[in-house]
Amino acid sequence: MMRSLPAALSQLLLLLLLLQAPPCRLQALSTMKLRLVGPEGRPEEGRLEVLYQGQWGTVCDDDFALQEAMVACRQLGFETALTWAHSAKYGQGEGPIWLDNVRCVGTESSLDQCMSNGWGVSDCSHSEDIGVVCHPQRQRGYLSERVSNALGPQGRRLEEVRLKPILASAKRHSLVTEGAVEVKYEGHWRQVCDQDWTRNNSKVVCGMLGFPSEAPVNSLYYRLKSLTQKNSFWIHRVNCLGTEPHLANCQVQVAPARGKQRPACPGGMHAVASCVPGPRFRPGKAKPGRKESRAEELKVRLRSGAQVGEGRVEVLMNRQWGTVCDHGWNLISATIVCRQLGFGSAREALFGAQLGQGLGPIHLSEVRCRGYERTLSDCPSLEGSQNGCQHENDAAVRCNVPNMGFQNQVRLAGGRSPEEGVVEVQVEVNGVRRWGAVCSDHWGLTEARVACRQLGLGFANHAIKDTWYWQGTPGAGEVVMSGVRCSGTELALQQCQRHGPVHCSHGAGRFSAGVSCTDSAPDLVMNAQLVQETAYLEDRPLSQLYCAHEENCLSQSADHMDWPYGHRRLLRFSSQIYNLGRADFRPKTGRHSWIWHQCHRHYHSIEVFTHYDLLTLNGSKVAEGHKASFCLEDTNCPAGLQKRYACANFGEQGVTVGCWDTYRHDIDCQWVDITDVGPGNYIFQVVVNPKYEVAESDFSNNMMRCRCKYDGHRVWLHNCHTGDSYRANEELSLEQEQRLRNNLI
Repeated sequence: MMRSLPAALSQLLLLLLLLQAPPCRLQALSTMKLRLVGPEGRPEEGRLEVLYQGQWGTVCDDDFALQEAMVACRQLGFETALTWAHSAKYGQGEGPIWLDNVRCVGTESSLDQCMSNGWGVSDCSHSEDIGVVCHPQRQRGYLSERVSNALGPQGRRLEEVRLKPILASAKRHSLVTEGAVEVKYEGHWRQVCDQDWTRNNSKVVCGMLGFPSEAPVNSLYYRLKSLTQKNSFWIHRVNCLGTEPHLANCQVQVAPARGKQRPACPGGMHAVASCVPGPRFRPGKAKPGRKESRAEELKVRLRSGAQVGEGRVEVLMNRQWGTVCDHGWNLISATIVCRQLGFGSAREALFGAQLGQGLGPIHLSEVRCRGYERTLSDCPSLEGSQNGCQHENDAAVRCNVPNMGFQNQVRLAGGRSPEEGVVEVQVEVNGVRRWGAVCSDHWGLTEARVACRQLGLGFANHAIKDTWYWQGTPGAGEVVMSGVRCSGTELALQQCQRHGPVHCSHGAGRFSAGVSCTDSAPDLVMNAQLVQETAYLEDRPLSQLYCAHEENCLSQSADHMDWPYGHRRLLRFSSQIYNLGRADFRPKTGRHSWIWHQCHRHYHSIEVFTHYDLLTLNGSKVAEGHKASFCLEDTNCPAGLQKRYACANFGEQGVTVGCWDTYRHDIDCQWVDITDVGPGNYIFQVVVNPKYEVAESDFSNNMMRCRCKYDGHRVWLHNCHTGDSYRANEELSLEQEQRLRNNLI
């Protein structure tokens, strides 16, 4: 018996070892969601929290080290981790401690691939909650920080807000700017109690509705309107700082279930908010903003966005426009940009040049707004060149904009997909609102772009004048809008210039206007620096210009010369045209309509691809070039991108996203014939895609200009820049400066 005791003990120990749960791998949740709860405006650090079974919980710091932090940071969309923080450095969390003894190799793509004790198996307290500090640079494939990704626990329930107009004057307006606040909670609209309601709360609500700021409200006046009859509210306390992009980021107290506790709302009145619309959304009779605020607004702009209130962020510094690097870019900084431009708060901060790359300087990086700033220039930041930013890191934003109801006043009919069809609009005819077609006279890509934007379908791919193969809506075939002329910035076709009485030369039917929309588009930009560096004069004998003359690349005076004797003086240069958009640039027509030019032995896919002009300082044209699209191809692409288009053997033509097409200075027609031009100071201008034959995301950068000095023997090009590189009034000041500098050339 005495000898059997150790054997019994050994069996007992073996049984305990078998019963001890081994570390397990969390395969149950392959799309585990993480978040960092930390300082305002620093999304790359904070307490690490995990979403499991619909509830957020924390992670214990036992065994947690740098390799675990690296896995978490990569899963959150950052490049890597800098360090980790134990013992609840970022405050103690609430709810369950979901993970303990997490052990990663470091190569895993998410925490659920690491070893741990299992879900909810922990011997820790919240004083041991782990924190993580990630490198602020986002991963290349990580596209954006959305409001829905950044919400707190209430964010899974609070969905939308709206203002319910109470006053008769507010009900008459299509744009509601004042009324009782209602929140969509668990799929239903709920009232909000006004207890401790502040203007900071109103600012957040207004921001969600697309308004940059809020105004004070006379609550006593609303009490007289019998808003106090309801004394039970689902949402009865809201506390915002005013910097939040969404109401769910605020502290929100939701009424408990019925029977547990009587919801408290002293006074029992609805919360009321009044919002101030941005300049672009104010009625025509509204007075413009103060001059200084408009001047400040012009120091930031959005480019290449398909919709109003979205685009690549560009700032004006040292009199030149440049981009913002996405290192440290987040919703707080994006919201400052949106409000500065007259929109509401940001609903998405985008990384990785998702809305196209810029060209030129990168002015800012590591922008650290706290949310209280009035303009982006008030926020701490670094120079863009200090941390190796490239244009592939250009930041962008999508802002909340007011709902003007324009999307309900246009529709497409008869198309093969929801993105195309006959354009039908709703207008008022003899006091009655009715649907009808748009006359295709003067209908072009600019008008089509406004229609696609109004529909929320992105960019215009084609403006269609002949829609005989698309059937419109029965009863809406009559033309109700004609002579439409848009500048391209309008929010709706109804805002464009158009005829008073409808007058359409073709009538309705097959000649109604149509569109084809797309969510992405190319964007061609000329390399201005290369033009400046390669320009020179050549006196070329007429005997070598027969082919160019046949293709109309010389001035008209060449027609009257004694061929083949004599020469023409040519201003020659190389051009490099980048596609910085989000879609390939393709010819408008297919191969069946390309024109074979025997002289140069190649196909022309676009009738006129570029205009080359020499202008006087007051804009009068003194010489012009003519550049047909000899062939569009990928001359070069950056490392990692494959060429897709080549002209050889009747190949496909185009320019791939990120690639460029180069026309060397020694190619025929790569010049301006200045034989008849006298010495002087001029402007040299190049316009790409001048007839808007192919849709682009941004036409403002299609023009390039240089200052040109010609003394009769030599030529100098300087200060070459794309048309939107400088502020609007910059051309005049540069011209004045250059008059002084010309004496030094």
